[in-house]
Amino acid sequence: MTSASPQPATGPARRTVVAAAGAAGLAAALTACGSGDNSSDTTGTGSGSSGTAGTTGSTGASQNSGGSAGGTALAKTSDIPEGGGKVFKDQGVVVTQPAAGQYKAFSSKCTHQGCAVGSVANGVIVCPCHNSHFSAEDGSVKQGPATKPLPAARITVSGDEIKLA
Repeated sequence: MTSASPQPATGPARRTVVAAAGAAGLAAALTACGSGDNSSDTTGTGSGSSGTAGTTGSTGASQNSGGSAGGTALAKTSDIPEGGGKVFKDQGVVVTQPAAGQYKAFSSKCTHQGCAVGSVANGVIVCPCHNSHFSAEDGSVKQGPATKPLPAARITVSGDEIKLA
């Protein structure tokens, strides 16, 4: 009497297939959540005291406006409400106007779990996924669960046009 194995010798095991499919799905989700971060280290260090750049009416926004070609046009200054802002999903940025003539920009990716922030009103940027609140002035956390501020993004303001630098 010989005992033959009931498992076929060809093809991967079901566990291997399920694990590979799960890993591929996880990798796709992490890639989608982790891409599009347009933040810049050069602007983030001075966001708390950016008022020094602002005698031109674009406080904290046009630190590098020497080039006239600029970057991607985002909006007109009139499109950004005072005390509020606008989320630009395709560009991964949120632009705010915390005070009249003062424009700020931050990554629109929430630092809690990478969701896109959804709205800006009354000086607060809100993430709809877990209700984290960030300051429209400097991106700092006003209400968790997020513990890190939104990274600053670079914009330029020239006349009535706001561009992503």
